[in-house]
Amino acid sequence: MTSDSETTPDMPDWEKRFRAPRVGLPDWAEDAPDRSLFVSNATGTYEIYAWDRATGAQRQATDRPNGTTDGTLSPDGEWIWWFSDTDGDEFGTWVRQPFAGGPDEPATPGLEPSYPAGLAIGRDGTSVVGRSTDEDGSTVHVVRPDGSAPTVIYRHRESAGVGDLSRDGTLVAVEHTEHGDAMHSALRVLTLDGTTVAELDDSRGGSEELGLEVLGFAPVVGDTRLLVGHQRRGRWEPMVWDVATGAEQELAIDLPGDVSAEWYPDGSALLVAHSFEARSELWRYDLAARELVRVDTPAGSVSAATARPDGTVEYLWSSAAEPSAVRSTAGGIVLDPPGFRAPGSQPVEDVWVEGPGGRIHALAQRPAGHGEGPFPTVFEIHGGPTWHDSDSFTSAPAAWLDHGFAVVRVNYRGSTGYGREWTDALKHRVGLIELEDIAAVREWAVSSGLADPARMVLSGGSWGGYLTLLGLGTQPDAWAVGLAAVPVADYVTAYHDEMEALKALDRTLFGGTPEEVPDRFEASSPLTYVDAVKAPVHIAAGVNDPRCPIRQIDNYVDRLTARGAVHEVYRYDAGHGSLVVEERIKQVRMELEFALKHLPH
Repeated sequence: MTSDSETTPDMPDWEKRFRAPRVGLPDWAEDAPDRSLFVSNATGTYEIYAWDRATGAQRQATDRPNGTTDGTLSPDGEWIWWFSDTDGDEFGTWVRQPFAGGPDEPATPGLEPSYPAGLAIGRDGTSVVGRSTDEDGSTVHVVRPDGSAPTVIYRHRESAGVGDLSRDGTLVAVEHTEHGDAMHSALRVLTLDGTTVAELDDSRGGSEELGLEVLGFAPVVGDTRLLVGHQRRGRWEPMVWDVATGAEQELAIDLPGDVSAEWYPDGSALLVAHSFEARSELWRYDLAARELVRVDTPAGSVSAATARPDGTVEYLWSSAAEPSAVRSTAGGIVLDPPGFRAPGSQPVEDVWVEGPGGRIHALAQRPAGHGEGPFPTVFEIHGGPTWHDSDSFTSAPAAWLDHGFAVVRVNYRGSTGYGREWTDALKHRVGLIELEDIAAVREWAVSSGLADPARMVLSGGSWGGYLTLLGLGTQPDAWAVGLAAVPVADYVTAYHDEMEALKALDRTLFGGTPEEVPDRFEASSPLTYVDAVKAPVHIAAGVNDPRCPIRQIDNYVDRLTARGAVHEVYRYDAGHGSLVVEERIKQVRMELEFALKHLPH
């Protein structure tokens, strides 16, 4: 074993964190658990790898200029399925290759390219494929291994997707939003000829803001139990729904925050994932005994976990201070990538601030070796918006800390992990509610002595990029620099150009289309406030992005240019972000240099 000093390249720590080889949690074939699939950046681009645990052999299964992360194994472990799009545009088809290696071939012949909307693969080779297109809306197709033409078993204009296929391959669970509320799905169970077997709709046709999600059929042949996530008690939690009898089994899981689960491979217990106040942990729930037993994991965040056939649990763990690793309850590291390990970073401190909608949770980090402050401070705003920042390892905040910045991340209204009402609160006053919470935490950051009010950076990607541009226009005196990656910049144009599933989400958030509720779109669009922006702004955009398309960003940039506002724009050949490590480093370096250039000294 060589030491880190012998193997670590000569480069700044912040670059090492991006370049250090890392791996995701291995997925494994249900009927061949020694055959696994994982994602790694070992080549400098995130790609899919096959791993035969019996022999230890690993091989790179995909190799594309802009990377690949969407893949799965057939139940028998014979085939690797992966989604083939064009340069990150998320529009394409499923292809497959033999686990041991070989040429790729179409996995769903007869289906035209689309946005993916779920996939389930049966033991007889039948697949159930969810698709979304602007023309057809959502469709679900059954593709048989005999080469016959795919058959459509579900179709609707609103968003829908494949949840799971029963172990015996006879039932398909579909999540749908036919009631028009894209934030709260209902469930329908179909046979493979499209016959409806069971329905569950907690929204009561869209009249109540309660959603459901498919967590998986029981892993036993002939078992008609479906594990379902619901929001009936103000948060996400699991229950067992027997789709044959309609019986619902509530579970005695008394944990705060959001709770999800998946089956243990024998169907006797559930592996429970508990997310609360920016941390996460694992539990085992015995269905017969109705007992909840903690699965021992370190303090921090478990971003993915799976129960293995031998009863052990493998999980991907990290904290803000310590890089991620795939660990096992059996002890030790399950899958250690080759090469050097990423340097650590600074721990987070929890901050609670009273805001206009309730207590806001934020995570703050102080740079080491730069005195007591106040510091130049980056507000790094998460995307989603239904997501949350957690006590987990992230290379971008660590880069700012290395350069002497404090970093603050805000779990604004709209974030997950704090109950249903917190997540759903941003409807109709989209963007503005989140910025109220960010402003409250900014006030704390200044008054506490952490942040220098003259050197505040507002930064984020995707929804965080949208909030950055909106914040620069609606709070122009609060921010000295803005950094927006793949943002919504002109909301009306974004709506018309984005993928159909996001149109549905926007109709839910705003209560209609731009033509139906123009005042709401205008109030929430960064373009409305572009002439008020004072801070220099850096914008990065993927030219193939289906989520925050390039035309609406160009509209915003044209307005900045017209009035001579200080700005820089970087366009790159990918979609909603990049899977190429050097590209990611390039963008972070540009943001660092832009901020250091324009902040007061």
